Amino acid sequence: MFDSKEYRKAMEDVVTRFNGEMSKVRTGRAHPDMLGGVKVEAYGQYMPLNQVANVTIADGTMLLVTPYDPATIQAISTAIRADQTLGLNPADDGRVIRVPVPPLTEERRREIVKTASGKVEEAKVGIRNVREDARKELKGAEDLSEDVKKRGEKEIDDMTKEFNDKIEALFKEKEAEIMKI
Repeated sequence: MFDSKEYRKAMEDVVTRFNGEMSKVRTGRAHPDMLGGVKVEAYGQYMPLNQVANVTIADGTMLLVTPYDPATIQAISTAIRADQTLGLNPADDGRVIRVPVPPLTEERRREIVKTASGKVEEAKVGIRNVREDARKELKGAEDLSEDVKKRGEKEIDDMTKEFNDKIEALFKEKEAEIMKI
């Protein structure tokens, strides 16, 4: 008998990963996850920002980055400034780094939506890859009847549509959040 549970789990993982990517997308308000993708060169290797500093919100337009080790403050500022997708300009006072989050222009909002739509396509490719793996398993299963194979294919196609719809819904929600002034 064909078991679709592992493929459902794989598709759920793709949606979870996509949701995580969407949480990092800038929406105009300060949010600690905005800096989630920043890698800092510290102690001879690249480390995620959350491993070398604490990120908090000072107010709706300012992030505070407090390094665990004050010696890494320059490397953290440089890493935040170097991430062009964020477009942020941090300032440090020797103890903490203040990262003002400027309001987004209409043009910048459209760019962010365009970048986010690229992540949608990546997620959909992930879903399609899982579907293809399931189809290969079905085709290669010699012990299954044609009826079971057809039912399995329909189940996988329905799952693919379900998870693609979830991705689209998450994207529409994020797009509305980005475009809201």
